[in-house]
Amino acid sequence: MAGEETRQNETRSDGAGRPRRMSLRRPAVRWQDALPCGNGTLGAMVYGSIVGETVMLNHEAIWDGGITLELPNLAEHLDELRSMLLEGRYAEAEALYAGKCREAGYVARTGYFQPAFDLKIAQPLHAPFRHYRRSLDFERGVATVRWNDGDRTFIRELFVSRADDVVALRLKEESGTAVSAEFALAPHDLNDAVSQSGKPLDVPFRYTSEIDDAEAELRIVGTRPDGSAFGALAVVRTLGGTLRRRGNALAVEDAAEIVVLIDLFPKGECREEWSRLRSRLRAIGPDYDALLERHVRSHRKLFLRSRISLAAERDRREADNEYLLLDAYGGGADQALYEKLFDYGKYLLMASSRPGGLPANLQGVWNGDYAPAWSSAFFANENIQMNYWQALPGNMAETLLPLFDFLESLLPDMRENAAKFYGCRGILAPLFASPDSGLKKNLQPHVLYWTAGAGWLAQHFYDYYLYTGDLEFLRNRAVPFMKECALFYEDFLIRGPDGRYMFAPSNSPENRANGSFEGAGELSVCLNATMDYAVAKEVLTHLCRACRLLGIEGDAVPRWEAMAAEMPPYEVNEDGALREWMHPDFLDNYRHRHLSHLYPLFPGYEITEESSPQLFAACREAVRRRLVIGLKDQTGWSLAHMANLYARMGMGDEALECLNLLVRSCLGDNLFTYHNDWRKQGMTMDMVWGKSAPFQIDANMGIVSAILEMLVFSSPGWIKLLPALPAAWPKGEADGLLCRGGVEVSVKWDMPSGLVEAVLTARSPKTDAVTVKLPAPFELLEPSDHVRPSSLGPAYASVSFASAGEVRIRARLHEREARDEARAAREEISC
Repeated sequence: MAGEETRQNETRSDGAGRPRRMSLRRPAVRWQDALPCGNGTLGAMVYGSIVGETVMLNHEAIWDGGITLELPNLAEHLDELRSMLLEGRYAEAEALYAGKCREAGYVARTGYFQPAFDLKIAQPLHAPFRHYRRSLDFERGVATVRWNDGDRTFIRELFVSRADDVVALRLKEESGTAVSAEFALAPHDLNDAVSQSGKPLDVPFRYTSEIDDAEAELRIVGTRPDGSAFGALAVVRTLGGTLRRRGNALAVEDAAEIVVLIDLFPKGECREEWSRLRSRLRAIGPDYDALLERHVRSHRKLFLRSRISLAAERDRREADNEYLLLDAYGGGADQALYEKLFDYGKYLLMASSRPGGLPANLQGVWNGDYAPAWSSAFFANENIQMNYWQALPGNMAETLLPLFDFLESLLPDMRENAAKFYGCRGILAPLFASPDSGLKKNLQPHVLYWTAGAGWLAQHFYDYYLYTGDLEFLRNRAVPFMKECALFYEDFLIRGPDGRYMFAPSNSPENRANGSFEGAGELSVCLNATMDYAVAKEVLTHLCRACRLLGIEGDAVPRWEAMAAEMPPYEVNEDGALREWMHPDFLDNYRHRHLSHLYPLFPGYEITEESSPQLFAACREAVRRRLVIGLKDQTGWSLAHMANLYARMGMGDEALECLNLLVRSCLGDNLFTYHNDWRKQGMTMDMVWGKSAPFQIDANMGIVSAILEMLVFSSPGWIKLLPALPAAWPKGEADGLLCRGGVEVSVKWDMPSGLVEAVLTARSPKTDAVTVKLPAPFELLEPSDHVRPSSLGPAYASVSFASAGEVRIRARLHEREARDEARAAREEISC
């Protein structure tokens, strides 16, 4: 039965003939290459070895090493700091706050996300293995390892239950003959305890393990220096066979089936916690198939809300990762790999972010390093935002709830940041944080002087309302958070010589401006970073719209509207690119991975082709120069960001080229994305942390966002269908994509025939009308009273939902030759 179920799932597909899984021909030898399973709280990584298997275990709340001290009062030095900046003494300003922190003895550290334990499995092999395969079923959330041992086929299957909060593992032989194995819980591989430079580290935990063969239990605990503990308990259940202790393991011989259930606790007294976990695991019951069915029902419902098909060939969809990647290294990745990457990124988000828990960190919920890169913390100057760009358009709004909960838990610390750094009301977000603290801790200038974090995060709050229409969320969560941001801006902004607002200090995330001043190209502190203005205007604009809709904050709204109106206009440099700093001293530096100054194009939507054609063109030039000049300064996540930007500009081929570069340089065999290329191929920055380039999950998520942006763009009152469809995807379909305004979209395209079919469904009766744009001028093949011509041109239509919750558009595109000419012209200026 188990074998039949496995075979069925290996060929299962949706109605479009679309298998939703990946497979590999080789086991992992590092945790980074294992198969990830998770339910948002618990994580497991399946290596896939036959004789000596490892399953790495994680819990989202196991963190260590944080140091939190009282912030010094830096606000008393703000006037001095601003005088230095306004007088052009930037190098002195750069050093001021860090120096004052050191004088006050302020040494703090963000906590590290920690690995928990390893489940070790020893299983005998009687003949040379054949037909090895490990696979991950995205739709079911199940990892499988199978191989032939002589004429017998062995199967291991693991999932992390969304329904029962437990790691579940089953071992069987396909025909039902006996299976034997040994099981042990151990600390995670101590070879992964290395510093950033690769030197060995002492692990600050004391480990103790126990075996109870009478209860068929494995127990382990890690004790911190302060006496607190984290631990795990595993219960081994067998169908037939014998079970006994053998050294530090539980040995099972000649069973028809073996099931192991594992649960973890992040903090507590081990005896009490083991007792609690024991009661939970016993209450679950012995029926593995029922446990699996409950999990799959919950997992599949969320996973299948949105789907895409890029019309990949069936044999390519069935191809193993190794072959897909080898072909991608020869040029562009094919449709089958992008279908997998879309499904995988969705899977990773829902497997590492669930209501009631923590948001996905730099590595989701999976980590095997004791000193992970950048602490595997929650970074608010790009990374955590990228993790969640796909959540709303991908129709998984509930995955965002942990982010909101986490940010609201940090409000007291963020208020302290605002008060202690700048003497302001409201909130000042840290550049990065761990669950224990939201105080600013790092003394690097780009961390100390960055103020846009809270405003950037506020975009997710307002977007949640735009996509879902949840007025209670808008009133009770989005408006209060945005108001905290507005209070900070009211107190922080100063007037410049032209009477408009100035940001002093300012920072464009992690970039350093060129110029003629001392320290040019090396200093992070600046004046008037373009991103700061874009974020502030967006927060104030969204806050005012929300308050007017709700009929609240009547006295404050005019003040906030006036503030937004008094921000200076964006500027274009002599190259025709949008300027990154709106001050004459600070000149653009294209050799950098961040593109934060293009925030009003993406992830914002202030600048569009229709609203601001000149600024739109300047954004295009800014991206082009980054990719051409600064390619060696890019990373996995920055290439994903750039793909999103090209998609916003309607340049699908260029967006796909960015993703192709990412695939060739920063993708592992298990399709995990890396911060950079570790093989010195010259396509990204060169960097090693510990033993290799660091795995970083944001690019996995950013790939999904880019694909969504290629297929559908939305802003209030606007929907663009297939706005950046690359030539390499001539046919396909997408279902269940969500738009701002609460409209759900399904679209099918056949570009060789010039046919586009779409269904727009208003999820709220309050949805009135939207402007819809198709990729080219079109004629309706099925006239509709709900689809009218638009004054904007023949590629646009006005769609009314009055008396119709669902509107169908079936159209034939015209002027295909003009589109081909436009694409050829863009190719001339692309990299």
